[in-house]
Amino acid sequence: MIIKNTLRKALPAAFLLLLCGALHAERQDILLNDGWSFRFSHQVERGTERRVDLPHTWNAKDALSGKLDYKRGIGNYEKKIAVPADWKGKRLFLRFEGANSVANVFVNRRWLGEHRGGYGAFVFEITDRVNYGKENTITVRLNNGERLDVMPLVGDFNFYGGIYRDVHLLVTDDVCISPLDYASSGVRLFQEDVSEKQATVRVVTALSNGADVPADVRVRARILADGKVVQEKDRAVSVPADASARAEIEFDMKNPRLWNGREDPFLYRAEIVLLRGGKEIDRVEQPLGLRFFRIDPDKGFFLNGKHLPLRGVCRHQDRDGIGNALSKEHHDEDMAIMLEMGVNAVRLAHYPHAEYFYDLADKHGLVVWAEIPFVGPGGYLDKGFVDHPAFRANGKEQLKEMIRQHGNHPSVCMWGLFNELTAAGDNPCDYIRELNALAHEEDPTRPTVAASNQQGAINFITDAIAWNRYDGWYGGTPANLGRWLDSMHKNHPELRIGISEYGAGGSILHQQDELKKPVAASWHHPENWQTHYHIENWKILSSRPFVWGSFVWNMFDFGAAHRREGDRPGINDKGLVTFDRKIRKDAFYFYKANWIKDVPVLHLAGKRHVKRSAPAQTVIAFTNLPEAELFVNGESRGTAKPDAVAVVSWKNVALRPGENEIRVEARAADGKKISDAVSCVLAPEEKKKQ
Repeated sequence: MIIKNTLRKALPAAFLLLLCGALHAERQDILLNDGWSFRFSHQVERGTERRVDLPHTWNAKDALSGKLDYKRGIGNYEKKIAVPADWKGKRLFLRFEGANSVANVFVNRRWLGEHRGGYGAFVFEITDRVNYGKENTITVRLNNGERLDVMPLVGDFNFYGGIYRDVHLLVTDDVCISPLDYASSGVRLFQEDVSEKQATVRVVTALSNGADVPADVRVRARILADGKVVQEKDRAVSVPADASARAEIEFDMKNPRLWNGREDPFLYRAEIVLLRGGKEIDRVEQPLGLRFFRIDPDKGFFLNGKHLPLRGVCRHQDRDGIGNALSKEHHDEDMAIMLEMGVNAVRLAHYPHAEYFYDLADKHGLVVWAEIPFVGPGGYLDKGFVDHPAFRANGKEQLKEMIRQHGNHPSVCMWGLFNELTAAGDNPCDYIRELNALAHEEDPTRPTVAASNQQGAINFITDAIAWNRYDGWYGGTPANLGRWLDSMHKNHPELRIGISEYGAGGSILHQQDELKKPVAASWHHPENWQTHYHIENWKILSSRPFVWGSFVWNMFDFGAAHRREGDRPGINDKGLVTFDRKIRKDAFYFYKANWIKDVPVLHLAGKRHVKRSAPAQTVIAFTNLPEAELFVNGESRGTAKPDAVAVVSWKNVALRPGENEIRVEARAADGKKISDAVSCVLAPEEKKKQ
C-alpha cells in the first residue's frame, strides 16, 4: 500500500497538483477518479461523451438485466490533468488498480502502452510524455470484447467493461522504490522461516533510477509493532543510470507475535524508506503478518501448528445496480457480512480482487485463496484454454502480477491456478505445470491449489486440489458428496482434498410447503431446498477432517447475463445473501449458528413463507444454544435440542385455518431470552379445475 496525500479529496485537481508540487519532496499519490469523460468508440460525433467518475463500468445496466449480448467492445475514457512546471525533474506514473480487460493508454493523443488483463493493477511512466506547466490529456481505450489472447476466455460471470477501480498519479524523485515491478509496491516480504520462537523475513526492494547518472542511495527497512520500531536495518545501494537495482535486507525476530487468523490477526508493519544524502526521497509501507501453515492429506489445514478447519465462502466482486464498480464502502459491507456469519476463509473467485479487500482480510484474519482468471466453461460451451503462444504468455504475466501485487498479504495462503478446465481438445495440463513451476519460482512460501470438476491428470499437478461439487443441485443427492469424498481419499491418500464450490440456487420469492428438489435450470428455486441442501452438505463436510477447506458457492448472488433461471434473468442466485446485500437467506443463519460461538444465534427458518397450504408443518430453527422452545399461537409445542449441525426441529406441527403465529424462544448463557417469529396464513390450495 502506498502512502496517500490526505488533502487530495478536499481540493480541485489542478490546484491540488500545484500545491503538492510545492509542499512535498517525497512520493505523492494523487487520486484521479473524478471528472472523466466517457463515450463508446462508435460514438464519434462531438458531444456524445458524458461525465463519469471512477470506479465505473458501462455494463451496470445491460449485463445485469440479463441481456445476453451486453456491450462488449471499446469504451473511451479521457481526463485532463495539470502538470506543474516545477515537477520537471520528477518522475510521473499512472497506476490503474483495475480496468477490464485490454487497456491502451495515450498521453496527449500519443500512444503510451497496452495492458492485457482485467483484474490486476498496471503502471505506465509518463515522465517524458507530459507537457510541464500545462494541461495534459490522458486517454484510455478499453476493450472488454471476446479475445483468444487474454485470460479469461469464458466464465459463468459478467465481463464488465470499464475503469472499475481507482486510478492514481504517482510523483516520485528520479530515484524511487519502483512502481514498475508488475505494478506492485516495489517491496516483497519473504517469510522464509517462521515459528513461535523465531522468524526470518527477507525484504527485497526494487529500485529504479530514471536519471542519466548513477545514484548512491540508502535503503532503510523498519519493522514496526503498534507504531513502535522493533527492528531496523540500513543498506547502501548504487543504482546505475537509467536502470534498476535490488536491495535485500534480512531480519531475524525472536518470539514474534503471530498473525493467527480470526483469533488474533496481529499485523506488524514494514516501512521501507529511500534516502539520498541523508534526506528521505521515497517511502512505502506494507503489511507484515508472521505465520506458518501447512495442509495435511489426512488432517487438513494447520495455521501456526494448530488445526484450523477452513469454513469458507466464495466471492464475486459485483453487486446489484453497479456491476463491478465497487467502492471501499461496498468492500467493507461485504466483509462485515462475512464476519457476521463466522467465515474464516474466502476464495476470491475467479480473479484477483481489489487490493483493499486483501487489506480487510489481513485485518480481520481471513485465510484467502487468491487465483488467476484461468477459467473453464463449467457446463457451458467453448474452452478456457487455447494452446496459443499469446494466451500462454498472458496467463504467466497475470500470475506474476497477482503474486507480486498481493504476495505481502499474510491472509493469502494459497495461489489458485485454474477453475473447471477440461482436457478435451487443447489439453491444458502441460501449461498448468508451467504455471505451477512459475508460481513456486515467484513465491516458494505458498502452496498452489486449483478448483476442478474433472477426473484425470489435471488433479495431480498443484500442491493441493479442490473440487466444485453440486451434489443435490445439478444432480444426485447430498449423500453422493460423502461417498465421493471417502472414495477419493481412500484411492488417493496422498491428495490434499478440498471442496472449492458447493451450493444451490435460492430465491427469497420462491417458497413451498413440501421439501422438493427443483430443476436447477428452471425459474423455480425455492429457498427451503437451498437451506436443506446446505444442511445436508455441511453434515458431510464438517465430519471429514481430511477436507482441508470448503467454500460455499456463493456468499452473494451475482451477475451472469446468460443465466435463465431463478426469479429473474441474468442473476446466479446461489448466494447466501441477496445481490443487493439487503436480505440474508435462511442458509446464511444456518452457517452462522454453526460457525459463531460467542454470540447467541436463534433463527426461525421459513419466515418468508407467509402463505401456507399444508395443515401439518415441520418447523425448523437454527441455534447455537442448548435448546429452544416452539410456540404456535401462544401455545407451547415443546422444547427440542439442536443436532450436531445446530438444527432444531419440530415435526407434524398443526396450524389452524387463517392466521398463525409461529415463535421460537431460547435463553442465552446470561439468562436473557431471545426469540424469532413469523406470522403466516394457512389457506389450503384450491383444487385445479378439470
